Amino acid sequence: QVQLVESGGGLVQAGGSLRLSCAASGRTFSSYAMGWFRQAPGKERKFVAAISWSGGGTYYADSVKGRFTVSRDNAKNTVYLQMNSLKPDDTAVYYCAATSAPWTIVVVTTTPYSFWGQGTQVTVSS
Repeated sequence: QVQLVESGGGLVQAGGSLRLSCAASGRTFSSYAMGWFRQAPGKERKFVAAISWSGGGTYYADSVKGRFTVSRDNAKNTVYLQMNSLKPDDTAVYYCAATSAPWTIVVVTTTPYSFWGQGTQVTVSS
């Protein structure tokens, strides 16, 4: 079992930055690939970024490529999402999730993720 708790959300102006954190419990955190997803009101939950168990592999949605950076610190059982040049369209609840699926299949859908956090709200004002 892995329990995930996101933090770092908030209100920011367009062009600003935020760093989200996702703290995990459990000794097997380093064996999971981690993903970030977001869900705007009335819309489906969408993939944002993913990182392999070692941190050596990352993958991003086109909409955030070049602006967001995912990283992890396995010693601290934490994964991060650095968000720069934020836009109003980035407004959503952001979720982190853990999957045991192999990194060779980059998981951009929600189904392979077994564990989810409660989400943190990010609001970008224009």
